[in-house]
Amino acid sequence: MERITPWQEGYLRDNPKDVAVLARLRRGAGRDAAEVPDLWSLVDTGPLHIRTGELRPLSEQELTRAENAVHAALTLWALHQQSRGRRMHRAHTQKQPTGLGAAVRRLMPPNDIDEPVRKRLVRAGTAADLTTLTQRLRDILVLLRRADIPLDYGLLAGQLYTWQWPGGPSAVRREWGRSFHAWQQPEPSDENTTHTIADTDKDAL
Repeated sequence: MERITPWQEGYLRDNPKDVAVLARLRRGAGRDAAEVPDLWSLVDTGPLHIRTGELRPLSEQELTRAENAVHAALTLWALHQQSRGRRMHRAHTQKQPTGLGAAVRRLMPPNDIDEPVRKRLVRAGTAADLTTLTQRLRDILVLLRRADIPLDYGLLAGQLYTWQWPGGPSAVRREWGRSFHAWQQPEPSDENTTHTIADTDKDAL
């Protein structure tokens, strides 16, 4: 998801070109890639066609599913980033988990489970196809946007790709479940406080 970084930084600087790109991408959120040809020039899937080293080229089916996953992740990110002054795409780390399950858990009180929110994640996990899944993820992302909770969209893109294969939905649901249950409220510390201030300063650009 290398394309996100320059768009995100440009959007945070209020660059008109990047603001316009996100507006176009948002129109594709929750829609099949084939339905929005206006985005084909933005969602660059060219790297998927490049053979790297000794790796074999992707098959037609693999390409289609990879393209669908990239389209879905980019358009969902654009929706998530809308009107936010902080980076809504942030790489997952062990200390700062930004997988979908962890992000949903952060919407809840530290020592309590918000059942309506949890059920949104469960409902997304029961989607019958990728388009339905992205439509249900939209609802979750609106909540994450309001709470300024970021997500790793590279990780999500990989999960959306896996979802399209036999056995994929079960594997992805397990990942989301582990992420949800493993997340813990970080202990406050001077290091965390300093890091938060630095992030806030940069995200205000």
